[in-house]
Amino acid sequence: MSAPERPLWETLEHSVRGVNKRVNQDWYVAEGSGSQGDPLILSVADGHGSAAHARSHIGARCAVDLFAVQARRFAELARSEGPDGTTQSLSWLMNYARNELPRQLVAAWQEQVLAHWDRYPETVNPAAEPPHKGQKLLLYGATLVGAVLTPQVFAAWQLGDGELTVIGADGAIALPLAPVEADLGDETESLCSRQAWKMVRVHWAPVVARDRTPRLVALSTDGLSKSFASDEGFAQFMTGLDQRLAKDGGPDDVREALPGWLAEAARYSGDDTTLVAARRPGPDAADHGAAADRPRSDA
Repeated sequence: MSAPERPLWETLEHSVRGVNKRVNQDWYVAEGSGSQGDPLILSVADGHGSAAHARSHIGARCAVDLFAVQARRFAELARSEGPDGTTQSLSWLMNYARNELPRQLVAAWQEQVLAHWDRYPETVNPAAEPPHKGQKLLLYGATLVGAVLTPQVFAAWQLGDGELTVIGADGAIALPLAPVEADLGDETESLCSRQAWKMVRVHWAPVVARDRTPRLVALSTDGLSKSFASDEGFAQFMTGLDQRLAKDGGPDDVREALPGWLAEAARYSGDDTTLVAARRPGPDAADHGAAADRPRSDA
């Protein structure tokens, strides 16, 4: 009997409510193996949480659920042979990723949260003037980071704050969706923003060879990055996470320790803190795991 095939990707995920928050406004998903018929889908959303965004925890969940739908559709289009027997070109897929998917995602999110409002309208002051569409959307405001990986392509999308961290096969770390200019204060782009689909940042990386595929892809809400005193501290945490996962038994050990690490980060930042990650097992695991240290906050 042959040995069972190793998974293409191993995933882990967890979320912790911020010490200053009554309700965790984050939502997340990590599903799939990254195979042809089972794409790897990762996503985190962060509801804004203030009084002006009183239903943002619902908006965050809608965002993640709808991204998963869009990601499955994208993965189907990216298959070497589509459902109608044709093959989509990479240029067509890139245009779809940069334009059509953001349009469809934002439109679907707006439709779903407005439908939620229609089912559960605000009744505190029935005599008040009904809110207009923009005010309703504002109540559900949330940010979103999402990624999909198939044997053909690695693509990711981001609207607002949070981080997509990628560690390449050579160990180099990158944040490919980091904005050119950091957001000021708590202001951030949002699904409730006017023409939000135009604000979505897109990472596009066709897979040219499996051994050049990233070995770690991690998505996190800004509660994690804000817990560090510097960008370098956050990068060290992610590098340490990669090294810890590479050790024998690493994924199980990290899953056990992750709630404690995120709880510590949430104490520093005061914000809800969520991390989803996927690591590609490989022959390099033992080499990189030898010097691994526990990821920790330097705040």
